[in-house]
Amino acid sequence: MTGRIYLRAIVPIGFMFSLSLICGNLAYLYLSVAFIQMLKATTPVAVLFATWASGLKEPNLKTFLNVSAIVVGVIIASFGEIKFVLIGFMFQLGGIVFEATRLVMMERLLSGSDFKMDPLVSLYYFAPACAAMNGLAGLLIEVPKMHFTDIERVGVINFIANAMVAFLLNVSVVFLIGKTSSLVMTLCGVLKDVLLVIASMVIFGTPVTGLQFFGYSIALAGMVYYKLGADQIKGYFGQAARSWAEFGANRPATRKVVVFAAILVILLMLLGGFAPQYASDKIPFAKVKGILGGTVPGSVGG
Repeated sequence: MTGRIYLRAIVPIGFMFSLSLICGNLAYLYLSVAFIQMLKATTPVAVLFATWASGLKEPNLKTFLNVSAIVVGVIIASFGEIKFVLIGFMFQLGGIVFEATRLVMMERLLSGSDFKMDPLVSLYYFAPACAAMNGLAGLLIEVPKMHFTDIERVGVINFIANAMVAFLLNVSVVFLIGKTSSLVMTLCGVLKDVLLVIASMVIFGTPVTGLQFFGYSIALAGMVYYKLGADQIKGYFGQAARSWAEFGANRPATRKVVVFAAILVILLMLLGGFAPQYASDKIPFAKVKGILGGTVPGSVGG
């Protein structure tokens, strides 16, 4: 690969990759992990619009209507967000747009007649350009405000572990697609988003309202329908129903445990969503004590 081709084909992709990472990481300073995952459900919509704009695919009204459910679900989830911060929302939308542009540029590059590049080899070329862009942004924005105490507070081991997990994630995605298919990757991505929302609620105590839960469910259903299609979904549901019946016949006790665990998880998610909103509507303890004539803790009784 010549330097001219690298500058023309690889550097723009690395630039978009870097911008998506920067905007995506800045969003975590303002928004919760759960809400960010809900917003990321719009990535297929952004990729679709980017492919239309680049001319890779022709605009299609039926496809547009299919992805509209994702947009509607995310809008509902956004209205239900308790800690909505506009600048964080804009950062995340920017990250989604840059990521969609990067994916379309990669598709144009890898599917063209000039290059037939393995995904892992493409990562080998894109990574240095992305690292250079991130390093330059870090020097201009982060380094002037950074102190060594910040690194000590986070821990060098945490930095190294974070980098290793990110690297292994990219490698595992490549091998997953190579060993299975993009369909399995899609389903794993949906499962990952759901687990991240649940982990954010359990570990960080992130409040998720019932309206958000409803909107995110619509977005996930729309995303699965868009990526799989009605015929494939019907086939997989039929296959799943047969497998579930066979599993129940062979292991009835285990099936009952699985059903109980699934119901328990759904109840925890619903309670976790409604509890913060319900609690915030209650009268504060100090006000109740004052109404009843009791002594408020920390005050002197007259």
